[in-house]
Amino acid sequence: MLLSTENEDGTFNLAPMSSAWALGHVIVLGVGVEGQTAHNLRSRPELVVNLPAPAQWPAVERLAPLTGRTPVPADKRGAFRFEPDKFTAAGLRPEPSGSVRPPRVAECPLQLEARAARVRTDATGAFLLVEAHVLEVHADPRIVVPGSQHVDPAAWSPLIYNFRHYYGLGPELGHSFRSRTPRTAPNGPS
Repeated sequence: MLLSTENEDGTFNLAPMSSAWALGHVIVLGVGVEGQTAHNLRSRPELVVNLPAPAQWPAVERLAPLTGRTPVPADKRGAFRFEPDKFTAAGLRPEPSGSVRPPRVAECPLQLEARAARVRTDATGAFLLVEAHVLEVHADPRIVVPGSQHVDPAAWSPLIYNFRHYYGLGPELGHSFRSRTPRTAPNGPS
């Protein structure tokens, strides 16, 4: 995932992140407390969660060694460098959002504009837990079930960051009985 937030000076930060889950219109994010994203979300609650496709992993990786914090936080020194324009550094284009100030990533097939309703530090003090309410969803029409507002799971393959390796999805194994977009794959063991 790529998270866009607003910096103190009105410019925008773009950061890769891997810790999130969603339920309904709520998305919960986990970010390191020392980064620019955490700094931004503590005082400016608007954000965009941009979901790249597997082919976009090189752009995500170009962001990985960059930080929007200057000076570079102590825990990032040596491995990270400051970059004020991460969109350009990653080769990505900002696209205006409809409900929040931070821009969307034009190349990402799925973008969730949101506002943080609750921001707090976790029990260890190492991470910021962000509970954000999704205000607007943008989806490439090629991944939407025609005539609906549902993402077609057969058409959408998100980039997956699995223990510091990048993956896409494999073939469908089955679907939940609650699925609104069932496919022909078997639904569990016979």
